[in-house]
Amino acid sequence: MEIRQLTSLDAKKYWDLRLEALKQAPEAFLTSYEDAIKRENPVTQVAGNFADEGNYTFGAFEGDKLIGVVTLLQEKAEKIRHRANIYAMYVTPKKQGIGVGKALLTEAINKAKSIEVIEKINLSVVATNEAAKKLYLSLDFKVYGLEEKAMKLNGVYLDDEHMVLHLKRT
Repeated sequence: MEIRQLTSLDAKKYWDLRLEALKQAPEAFLTSYEDAIKRENPVTQVAGNFADEGNYTFGAFEGDKLIGVVTLLQEKAEKIRHRANIYAMYVTPKKQGIGVGKALLTEAINKAKSIEVIEKINLSVVATNEAAKKLYLSLDFKVYGLEEKAMKLNGVYLDDEHMVLHLKRT
């Protein structure tokens, strides 16, 4: 398995995996599959995102197949530039539970640590997603809040737990 930052050349593979993620785990993402497929030129948009400063998307590859992704997005506003966020974390179901997610998150954390101004990383996770929460906790993320009814999916409310990792600077 290889973990690396994605480039515009990976945009089509990313988009295909993103659509899979939205179908397989709709509760894990704010975007719905139905909204995603309505986007115009999504692969071009993804390629542009990969080129944005402060936007780092990492992919896990098995050969040339993309099996997992995570995005680290640094805040741009001056007063909150010390924060980054984890978004769009996903590992294809057949590859879950074998360390792909941990490898991806470790790469994202290491990238954040390499950017001197970033002091903390935030993320949100559906409160019932025990596997994801276990992974985040294993990497020293801490829960700092609960948002009740954060999302409504098929008439069912889902709560989000907000988590933070404070980066240790030496």
